[in-house]
Amino acid sequence: MSKPLTWQEVLPALEAGLLRAAEPTARGWQINTDVKKAILSAFKEGKNQTTTAEHYKGFIDKDTLPIRQFTLSDGIRIVPGGSAVRVGTYIAKGVIIMPPSYINIGAYIDESTMVDSHVLVGSCAQIGKRVHLSAGVQIGGVLEPINHNPVIIEDDAFIGAGCVIVEGVIVKKRAVIAPGVTLSKAIPIYDCVREVLLPSGSSVPENAIVVPGTRPVNSAWGKKESLQISCPLIIKYRDETSDAALELEQLLR
Repeated sequence: MSKPLTWQEVLPALEAGLLRAAEPTARGWQINTDVKKAILSAFKEGKNQTTTAEHYKGFIDKDTLPIRQFTLSDGIRIVPGGSAVRVGTYIAKGVIIMPPSYINIGAYIDESTMVDSHVLVGSCAQIGKRVHLSAGVQIGGVLEPINHNPVIIEDDAFIGAGCVIVEGVIVKKRAVIAPGVTLSKAIPIYDCVREVLLPSGSSVPENAIVVPGTRPVNSAWGKKESLQISCPLIIKYRDETSDAALELEQLLR
């Protein structure tokens, strides 16, 4: 039996991109439970202390989990105004972090992604290349149970303002999630283009454009009261027109 990974080994490897809490394989996304176990051990072994890092003096957290400090050579922009990135995160070159935002331990954010204001990227969440996380987006994290997927946003996806994506949902490449959409494992997705109901827990397909919608509550009482329940609707798949509307402004970089 191989020796368990320690948090002292895992956290620097996560920051360097040498390890990931979840990674793409030929069989789909696979969870690295050893990484999650090591992160949990860092919480367990840590003791509360007053932080001394510049701009974070007076805050109290585990001594095993300080705030990351960046240098110019890291090749990212982290704009002043209250953002924080915990140790054990991977932040690739070209990433922009607008204030205030928080990126939790084990998260992976790939090249040229925009993390806009008031964005939360939860523990172990996986964010691809050239993703746009608009203002107020909440990306759920998961450390326990250790065999559960974190939220995964693949390359070139666009996540609109105020979206909430939780419970290990996978958003496939180039998908567009319109402002205000909530995605979770328990909420089925209605594909209005192909006229199919995607089962609960399904990934958002590649190139799908998803908007907030509603469906009727079909119980007798629900019908009597004309009740509706929110649900995500796929209303289109990306084409040249939608690509032009979503092109990121390179001058901002």
